[in-house]
Amino acid sequence: MPMPFKRVAQTDGVDDETAETQTRYAFRFRAYWFVLAQTEGEDTYVPPIPGFDIDTALRTLNIIRTPFDEMNGNIQGFANGREIAVNPVAALPHKTTFHEIAHIVLGHTTSEKLVDTEQTARHIREVEAESVALICCETLGLDGADFCRGYIQHWLKTEKEIPNQSAARIFAAATSILKAGTAAAGSQ
Repeated sequence: MPMPFKRVAQTDGVDDETAETQTRYAFRFRAYWFVLAQTEGEDTYVPPIPGFDIDTALRTLNIIRTPFDEMNGNIQGFANGREIAVNPVAALPHKTTFHEIAHIVLGHTTSEKLVDTEQTARHIREVEAESVALICCETLGLDGADFCRGYIQHWLKTEKEIPNQSAARIFAAATSILKAGTAAAGSQ
């Protein structure tokens, strides 16, 4: 954690009364500091999405939600195999959930060879997953679109545009996720 401390600026030949005080920062480790993953308690409440049932979507897509066990508090969520985990203090839990589901639906978490015979580059995988999250959030009227756009621009800085093959995959994945969660939500 950054800890501020005051320091008198070095001046040559000037008396100490006119010396300027500067605030500097040093990082210190404290043994009694901890991260959320090291605590226990009730789950964080995430309000339901009107017109969409996330649990039904996960069941339909054969995806399991697992507890978030990462020690790095900067990680919003992750997907592994057919499982997703979202940080309980994620800034935008719905957006992060859609992003992680997208990684699975797009085949980014499988160990099998992809159709291209090469694994999709990481920046394209991140662009695809976040683009799916953007479409889902915008379709359902959820917050997070601005963050999605910034994230996509960050990962696209080397490509400058989304390849046509990726665009087709993005729309197909977003459609399947939205269909998986809206069919049951409409019948409730």
